Amino acid sequence: MVAIVGGKHQGKTTLVARLAAELRRRGHRVMTIKHGSHTFNIDPATTDTYRHYHEGMAEKVAMVSPDKFALVERWSEERSPEEIAARHMADADVVLCEGFKRSTLPRIEIFRSETGARPLYDPDSETAAHYLAMVTDLSTLPFPPASLTGDLTLIHLTDPAWLSTVADLVEQRVMGGAR
Repeated sequence: MVAIVGGKHQGKTTLVARLAAELRRRGHRVMTIKHGSHTFNIDPATTDTYRHYHEGMAEKVAMVSPDKFALVERWSEERSPEEIAARHMADADVVLCEGFKRSTLPRIEIFRSETGARPLYDPDSETAAHYLAMVTDLSTLPFPPASLTGDLTLIHLTDPAWLSTVADLVEQRVMGGAR
C-alpha cells in the first residue's frame, strides 16, 4: 500500500489514475482507495438503492449489475486504509490510496507550484520518515537539501519518464521488487 498525498488541486487523482494504469499495464493487480473528508452518495436520489440506504436505513446496500458491484456500508467511526484493504482488497498486488495524510503508510507527494504555496512535506515532521518521493515541478525545494529525510526521491514532472520512475519506485520500495 502507498498513499498519494498533496494539497488541494495538486493532481492527486490524476497521479493515482495514471499510476494505476501504468502498474496494470505492467501486469499488476491494482486497487485504489479514495479518502474523502465529506460524506458521499454513489447513486442519485431517484434510485432504489438510494432509497434502501436513506429511507430503509439499511446497514449495508449492495448494488449489482452484470459488470459491476458496489457496497455502501454505514459505520460509526472511520476505518483506516489498512483495515479497508485487508477486508475488501486482500487479493491486490498493490493498493494506491489517495489522501490519508494522517496514516503511516509510505507516501508519495505531488506538488505543483501553480496550484500550491508549499509542499506538505516538512523535513522536521514525524511524517517525513514515511515519504518515498515527491513528484514536483519545482527545480529547488523550499528547504535545504541536507534536511531531506531518508531516501526521499525527487521526481520532476518535466522529465518525460516521470510516470515510469514513479511506477519503478512503487515496484521496488512498496511491492518488494515485483515486476
